[in-house]
Amino acid sequence: MSSKVSHVDDVELSKMEEGSVRGTNTQTITNVPTNVPPSNLGLSFIVATSLQKLLAEFIGTYFIVFTGCAAIIIEKTKGEVTYAGICLTWGLIIMIVVYTLEHVSCHFNPSVTITYALLRGFSWKLVPLYIVAQMLGSILASFTLSLLLDVPQEAYFGTVPSGSDAQSLVMEIIISFILMFVIFGTAFDERAHNQFAGVAIGMTILMNALIAGTISGASMNPARSIGPALVMQVYKGLWIYVVGPTIGCILGGIAYNIMRYMDQFPSKLTNWSTSMEKKFINWFGILKGKFFDAFHKVH
Repeated sequence: MSSKVSHVDDVELSKMEEGSVRGTNTQTITNVPTNVPPSNLGLSFIVATSLQKLLAEFIGTYFIVFTGCAAIIIEKTKGEVTYAGICLTWGLIIMIVVYTLEHVSCHFNPSVTITYALLRGFSWKLVPLYIVAQMLGSILASFTLSLLLDVPQEAYFGTVPSGSDAQSLVMEIIISFILMFVIFGTAFDERAHNQFAGVAIGMTILMNALIAGTISGASMNPARSIGPALVMQVYKGLWIYVVGPTIGCILGGIAYNIMRYMDQFPSKLTNWSTSMEKKFINWFGILKGKFFDAFHKVH
């Protein structure tokens, strides 16, 4: 009985690992506590693992926003970092947190989390929890900076469009597309040398920041923009940094998947259609059953 339960736990944990950068990780849990009844073993492990992942999302997002935004504040108030230094700071902190937390969880971005749920089988039940953890990390980091550095309004460290809203929206879609394309190519394709995923992702952030920083602020992340906006109460163009990165990330993930599985596309499309047909039939049957149950109760 216990070996069967342990196998189920390993499967569940490997499924949950789908949301991390190395989504193919199937490493099993060792040192299983012997004092936990088999019936409670799976639930306790799943809860513990979920809490660990949420904490990683919170801490990782805090590190990213605190470090990157601190560089912006110091440059605006003291002029000692330079624009290139700000871009380098963002790239380095992304690389650092990816390598530090990739074995736990490393989305740090609501748009990335939504894309994983759509295209990588990440559980939709965890999506709101991940987004809340990311938002809290960004808000707390922004609040820490506002207190620690006594940030004046002119040293705002969020993102605002420098030109038209349309220009910034298109720029955010394009650079988020590039970012997600790189993530899928370096972290999820088994043919890639994914030990260099952190470098590739960090350098993509650096490149995008150099290109788009003076136009849209190069957010690529709703949490990165919402945290400073709430703390500093600057909401100009905030919707751009929610809509743009989300559209860009989803399109980037779809584009890479189409390219990656182009040779298998007809069979995959057939399998997808068959599974959707089965789901539709199941949903229809459930709804029909509930309708007749309600009908019999009324009559």
